[in-house]
Amino acid sequence: MPDPIDSSSLSPDQQRPAVPLPVEREPQRHDPYAAFRFGDFSLFTGGNLLSITGRLMLAVAVEWEIYALTHSATALGLVGLVIAVPVVTLSLPAGHLADRVSRKRIILVSLIFSALSSVALALVSWKHRLIPSIPVLREGNRALAGVAAIFERHHPAFHFDDASIPLIYLLLFIGAVARTFGWAARSSFFPTLVSRDAFASAVTWNNSIFQIGSVVGPALSGLLVAYVGFPIVYLLDALFSFAFFLLVLPIRRSKQRLGQNEASTWKSLMAGLRFVFSRKVILATITLDLFAVLLGGATALMPIFADQILHCGPAGLGWMRAMPAVGAFVMALLIAHLPPMKHAGTTLIWCVTGFGAATILFGLSKVFWLSLGVLLLIGAFDSVSVIIRGSIVQLVTPDEMRGRVSSVNNIFISTSNEFGALESGLTAALFGPVISVVAGGIGTILVVLGVAWRWPETRKIGALDRTLR
Repeated sequence: MPDPIDSSSLSPDQQRPAVPLPVEREPQRHDPYAAFRFGDFSLFTGGNLLSITGRLMLAVAVEWEIYALTHSATALGLVGLVIAVPVVTLSLPAGHLADRVSRKRIILVSLIFSALSSVALALVSWKHRLIPSIPVLREGNRALAGVAAIFERHHPAFHFDDASIPLIYLLLFIGAVARTFGWAARSSFFPTLVSRDAFASAVTWNNSIFQIGSVVGPALSGLLVAYVGFPIVYLLDALFSFAFFLLVLPIRRSKQRLGQNEASTWKSLMAGLRFVFSRKVILATITLDLFAVLLGGATALMPIFADQILHCGPAGLGWMRAMPAVGAFVMALLIAHLPPMKHAGTTLIWCVTGFGAATILFGLSKVFWLSLGVLLLIGAFDSVSVIIRGSIVQLVTPDEMRGRVSSVNNIFISTSNEFGALESGLTAALFGPVISVVAGGIGTILVVLGVAWRWPETRKIGALDRTLR
């Protein structure tokens, strides 16, 4: 096309252009679906949705089965510990591996082992009455009962007499090992499937997919547990993992920049930690998320609230687990369709504060529908934190270090989720579930004040765009 003409530059005789006007580009319109313009991201996202749905179905079913077998708050806390141990011990090696070999291959292998552990869990649950009480299982139950007795000596209603209980913990541990390696690879794999301009969109939709799975998984799990049984839930998780495997297969290998060989594997592992601790903007946002969920997470105690306080049974437990995801999904959709937030730091501070306040309200509520509404708010506030933190980590981290930094981030996330479950279970065993949840919400608000004082630059974080450094 010819350049636009400045009419003031035409000579009176020839009326020919002397100086062309500069071309003014129209500002790019915000595209909320930018990430889905990439086919590989769409395949990955579809499989990720199935995998997350199955995993959270399994989580709700395991919590209810363990509580039904033991009637122990400590047993619920130990579920978090069993899952957290491989995350804390193996996340750095998993991130190192994700920066050295094909992330796609790691994802595929981890899905195979995850599916196998779920199939074994289904068999154990189905035949749990027929499992012989061999010495090693008896000793396992005796050890678990001993731990519970320390924290629940004033509530001696618990019992560890089913031979399947130690096996369930063992299979949860194996599945957690597989997911630890898979998570490090997934977290650093999906950003390579889109352009840098679509990073924020990819992180937002990745979080949205997690929230959709968090709605469908727990709600469906509660219904299946109530009307069909635990083994079907575990088999569905295995089936969804296999479906994810099939969807990842056709994805082209990403242009992964493999990290250079370093003097030692240990130095390579520590590089991710050094990077995180040298970037205050990453460290502050991760710290907020870590302690907010560590102190304010009431998820592990939901079976107790469903059984003893709200009296809503396994179906109600499914809805309780689903409502935070409903709120998070609605919030993620709003964020995806609205223009990029301009004051991400201030927004983060207020949303984590709201998360703590809503947690306090949940702990005090004795009405089922009110509790569901408060859980919806908890999910909405948490969604903003996840999106902001995820965007910052991906935008600030170079591709050759994403596996290691993602693994460090995974340690923080899983530490907050799983050790938060342990903390909630043990404090509930000592002081009761209501005090445990309310104290956690108060602690969350205090942590927000501490982070705002220690890292005042957090409040100054602006737009989450490609210029973020």
